[in-house]
Amino acid sequence: MAKISFILNGHKQTIDTNPNRRLLDVVRQDFKLTGPKEGCGEGECGACAVLLNGKIVNSCSVPLANVDGQDIMTIEGFSKTKQYHVIKDAFAEAGGVQCGYCTPGMMIATESLLRTNPHPDDEAIKIGLSGNLCRCTGYHLIIKAIHLAAEKGEGLW
Repeated sequence: MAKISFILNGHKQTIDTNPNRRLLDVVRQDFKLTGPKEGCGEGECGACAVLLNGKIVNSCSVPLANVDGQDIMTIEGFSKTKQYHVIKDAFAEAGGVQCGYCTPGMMIATESLLRTNPHPDDEAIKIGLSGNLCRCTGYHLIIKAIHLAAEKGEGLW
């Protein structure tokens, strides 16, 4: 057991637990934040994506010890931002959501992409989403949604 402190969705947290636990398990079980999902459990699908110090990571691949002193944002925290609302509305307008299982990870990936490239072309979007799998949409509508978010959110990123 070890005390691990971090910022979670803007709030300082300290937890006394096994430092080898996965960040995904701590976020879901200890903090009841269920936006990040267990997909593959191997860091390949992006369903568990969160922002760690503003960069996208797959929380199923991050030991809790690695987040000591770091800043973590889940989809629940991100949902309180202007950027989230632009992305959410763009996904809805473009039809980029179907079953919804991958959507939180896709939205985190979109935020990560637009932070580094506020005007991505199709190729940049495909690269930005390369760590996120979706079995429903075929990605075309998601790509359209990201272009729409970039346009409607001009100046936010």
